[in-house]
Formats: sequence, C-alpha cells, structure tokens
Amino acid sequence: MALKVDYVAREVGSNLRRNVTLTLASVITVFVSLALVGVAFLTRTGVQNATQRWQGGVEFIVFMQPAASEDQISAVQEALDESPQVDSVDFIDQQEAYEEFTDLFADSPEMIQSVTPEILPPSFRVEPTDKDVDVIRALGSEFESKPGVKQVVFAAEAIRTLQDFSRLLSLGLFSGALVLLGAAVLLILNAIRMAMFARRREIEVMKLVGATNWFIRVPFMVEGLVQGLVGALLAIPAVIGIINFIESKLTDTETINLFQGFAVHSSEQFGVAILLLVVGCLVGVIGSFVAVTRFLDV
Repeated sequence: MALKVDYVAREVGSNLRRNVTLTLASVITVFVSLALVGVAFLTRTGVQNATQRWQGGVEFIVFMQPAASEDQISAVQEALDESPQVDSVDFIDQQEAYEEFTDLFADSPEMIQSVTPEILPPSFRVEPTDKDVDVIRALGSEFESKPGVKQVVFAAEAIRTLQDFSRLLSLGLFSGALVLLGAAVLLILNAIRMAMFARRREIEVMKLVGATNWFIRVPFMVEGLVQGLVGALLAIPAVIGIINFIESKLTDTETINLFQGFAVHSSEQFGVAILLLVVGCLVGVIGSFVAVTRFLDV
C-alpha cells in the first residue's frame, strides 16, 4: 500500500485530537527540556566571548571611572609606563570602548542605543614582564587606590570566575534537560501507544487487507515527530528571549566589568536553533518508533 500525504495528515490530526492531554504534556516537556539545553549552550558561548579581552597576554585591566579627569588618567598612564614590571600597556578610551561594545553587540541594536561612550569606563590593559601570579597581584593592587580608578580586574580570577559560572550553570541545565528529555520520550511513547490501542481494531483490519508494518507505522511516527517539533519551535524564542535578558543584565554598565563582554551573536543563536529542532524531532521520532515497534510486535 502506498502512503498519501493527505492520509497521513488526517491520521496525525485525528490522533493528536484524541490524546490532547498527553500530547500537551509531551510538547510542554520537550519545550522545557530543549529550552534548558539551548540556554546552556548559548551561556557557554557568551562566556567564551567574554574572555576575548584577555587575549594577547593581558594579565589585568585597570578600569577608570567614566568621569575620571585627564589628569587622573595621565597619572595612571605615567605610573604604568614608568614601572619596570610592565611590559606593555594598551589604553582604551571611551570611544574605543564604545566601538568594542557596538562590535560585540552588533546583533542587538536596542542595547547599543541604550549606551553612549560617556558612560563606559576607559581602561588600561596591562601585560606585565613577570607572569608570576603573586607579582601580578601586587602590581595590580598598586593601582586600586589611585584617584579615578574604578576597579582592577585580574585575568586569572576573571577567567576562572567566568569558567566556573559557565561550568556550574551548564551542568545544572544539562542535567535537568537530560531528565526531562527522557521524560518526554516516555510521554510521547505512551501517547502513541494509547493512540494505537484506541485504533487496534482498525490496525487489525489494515493488516488483514495487506497493509505493511511501515504503512501503519508512519502516521504514528509523524505524530511523535510533530510533538517534538512543536516543542522545539516553542523553545527557540524562549531561549533567545532568556539569553537577551541575561545579556542586558550582565552587560549593564553599572555591573561588574567582568561580565560586560558576555554576548551571543545571531549566527550562534541560529546554530543552536537548528540543534534544538533536530533534537526535538529525534526525541519525537525515537519515542514514537519504540512505541509502534513494541505494539506491532505483540
């Protein structure tokens, strides 16, 4: 027997309406689990982007107050230039900081509009001659109390904090997602089994008139695929909304500078969206395939 698209569509629609409660439970579970997966992936990506400022041997950054005077900035610059423990210094003024910010958040025009160069702190990115942690700490600490200095952030501490934050959050989210994905497979499996049980007489008749197992399987497998796909389609905008919210909070100019490089680009969001669609479809197909195979083997 050949399958027709309209036949499959009718069968899938009928089964979904017949098991509304289980269908909703399956879709919601897939949605929540994939949302956790998406947030975990994009959070790790954002943290990786936040560490870019530490490339090139920069060991600590001296952030000035946004309103620091030229004399205060010059005094810090002079102290760094004259220190024998400093190998190189890169001064980032407010305009350059703003340009970095706009490059980083090129995909978020609303965030760029909320920031002006005047509210961003100028900074000195310092590469010491000695890479010993204690020496770097002692050198950086000399500038913490200088007039006009807002904060000194050390690379080792910054990167470790960012990585720990990413690791713990990802572990929690992936663990929760794994449990929920397992639950989603079981819910879809039970929904398909109930749909097949309700139509067991029709299935027996179809087998008697020569229908193959695959002819019977496909509509039910498409039903599972639809449940997984809908859950994924709901998860994608939720994930993007959550990540945009996290970005807006972590990159606020009043928060610790450590997280101000946290950003997720649209291409990275698109990649995770494709991943969620694939995983959602796989969850639906796996659950329905197991259910159909077990039922037809009985």
